[in-house]
Amino acid sequence: MSEPKYVLHPEIDLPPKLDAGAVRRAVDYIEREAAGLIDLYHEQANVFSAVVGIFGAKALDSFSAYEKHRHADMAQQRFPDLHMKGSGPAPKPIHCLESKGSKRPWNLQSHYDHEGWYIVWRYLVDTTETIEAGKPVIVWRVDVVYLKKEDWKYEGSKAGSGGGGRTHTFGVRNPKTMIFGKAIYERTDIKVVGDKAVPINGA
Repeated sequence: MSEPKYVLHPEIDLPPKLDAGAVRRAVDYIEREAAGLIDLYHEQANVFSAVVGIFGAKALDSFSAYEKHRHADMAQQRFPDLHMKGSGPAPKPIHCLESKGSKRPWNLQSHYDHEGWYIVWRYLVDTTETIEAGKPVIVWRVDVVYLKKEDWKYEGSKAGSGGGGRTHTFGVRNPKTMIFGKAIYERTDIKVVGDKAVPINGA
């Protein structure tokens, strides 16, 4: 029997009532659903990352203690994606959970600098499926971190009057320092080389 290609770290701090098993099931769901959207990744990688975050939120809504707002007007709020069941219409930051997808190993960006929990699904796209057969999208690490307003820095806008660029964002200060050791889930056959996730030799 082959060894599992991932490890869970349930000892790290997690949002109240969120368990490692729910995260593990969410990884399966994201990989399965994102596999059919490879063309989107090649056309607009930033949009693909947003979709990965949406899939993560949808999965946790289905089988964890966290849920999306059930009222349409509340569901359109920009933060949080999820809140702990029973925390009410105005949950405290400790009960808020934002879901993000990223192909970068450490950075974390948001359009806002809200305090609360953030879960980041770190993924890579392997259209050759040489890392694992049947998986063109692999979630190789899942970070869970509690961030306060002062942990964010404003990064401005590069959008010009002629169009193009991006809207303003906030980035985490010293992201590697802040996020290192916060992985609840990680693949054992992937490593980071030169700020990029790559398979370990022989994986």
